[in-house]
Amino acid sequence: MIVPFRYAKSLSAANCAAGLLFFAGLAVGQSSSDAASDHAPAAPTETPAADNPAATGPDKRIFGVLPNYRTAEGSVPFQPITTSYKFTIAMKDSFDWPVYPISGAFALLYQMEDSNPSFGQGMKGYARRFATSYADQAVGNLMTEALMPTLFHEDPRYFRLGEGTRWHRTFYALTRVMISKTDTGKWSFNYAEWVGNSMAVAISNTYYPDSRDFDDNVVKLSMQVATDAFSNVLKEFWPDIKNKLHRHKTEALAREP
Repeated sequence: MIVPFRYAKSLSAANCAAGLLFFAGLAVGQSSSDAASDHAPAAPTETPAADNPAATGPDKRIFGVLPNYRTAEGSVPFQPITTSYKFTIAMKDSFDWPVYPISGAFALLYQMEDSNPSFGQGMKGYARRFATSYADQAVGNLMTEALMPTLFHEDPRYFRLGEGTRWHRTFYALTRVMISKTDTGKWSFNYAEWVGNSMAVAISNTYYPDSRDFDDNVVKLSMQVATDAFSNVLKEFWPDIKNKLHRHKTEALAREP
């Protein structure tokens, strides 16, 4: 999940942290502690690992909208993915249809705030804000999900825990921005997250002429990592939330005459 970098400038570090904790708590609060029993380990198949990850596993959309192509069940025996599949994940996250309305919404917000005044107003200003908002997402995905994972031999997927207490799972999800699996299945420091987002922030300086100083870049990087951490919480608890919503719907239908 990528938040356009320009929006980060208008948020303080305290607001970022507060927002992250609020939404994480919201996701945890809606989850069901007994839903973990619905996620039994899947039996391994003989299908090549590089071609199989997308065939099974969690939904590819959170709330039916947000792209969720790089979530894997941690209970399933680890299978590495190829470099080409890492790029496939990045491309799906960058060109999936929700990316465009999200970019448009952020562009509208920037237009109202008159962020980056050098972009101007009117349709020309909106077009530039839309293009840079989309570029933030595409470049961020390419760096953190494809290029850097390939360079550092890391697996860009989020391996969902799916069981344990809510706090344990929340802590696990939040800390995956610091730790990731390598292509051999071992845990290591998440170089792709930090180096990839740092490079994405540096590249964004080429098209954001009004926010290029050091403080701006630190806030951009901090906001991006915090956003990714929040995204991991959503990925961890989304199946639980979905199951709970489905049960409520089923119970409501059963009560109908």
